[in-house]
Parts: sequence; structure tokens; C-alpha cells
Amino acid sequence: MNMFNPAHPGEVLRAWLPEGMRIENAAKQLHISRTTLSKVLNAKSSITAPMALRLASWLETSPDLWLGMQLQWDLRQAKKLRLPKIKPLRAKDADNRLVA
Repeated sequence: MNMFNPAHPGEVLRAWLPEGMRIENAAKQLHISRTTLSKVLNAKSSITAPMALRLASWLETSPDLWLGMQLQWDLRQAKKLRLPKIKPLRAKDADNRLVA
């Protein structure tokens, strides 16, 4: 895992689980379904704010740790997409801003 190719937080979580711990047992301790945890561990689901809070309580970490990992992974995935060319907003364009 490095900053240019960050791991999905589910991969990191898998490494935090005690050896031999079954997904069912971990899910029960987190008060989530086995399916939900399995999706996270297999990088099929993202770490949400509530999940980050659960993991932080369970593993005695910060929720910011888990959300930060998710953000880095999401940004890396987004950079792989073909996005349209966006022109920077210039000061002269500020007069044309939409006002809510």
C-alpha cells in the first residue's frame, strides 16, 4: 500500500482481524450482517461514516483513519476515469455565479 496505489480499507481491516476469526464473529461484534462485513472486506462496499465509528470503537482507532483510507482509495479510483476537461473558474467569471 502506498499513496499512489492505496489499499481499499477492507484489505487493511482484513489484516487487523485476529488470525482465525470468522467473519460471522467479527460481524456480530460490530452489530452488522455478515454480508455487510464481507462486502467491505472484499472491496465491494465503502467504509461509511457509521461503519468508521463502529470500527474505531471496536479496534480502538480513530474513525478518521478509516474514512481517510476510503477517501484515498476513492480518489485513486476516480483518477482512473476519463473525466471531461474542466476549465478553471477565473475571477471575471465570478460575476456569472449562480446564487442560490
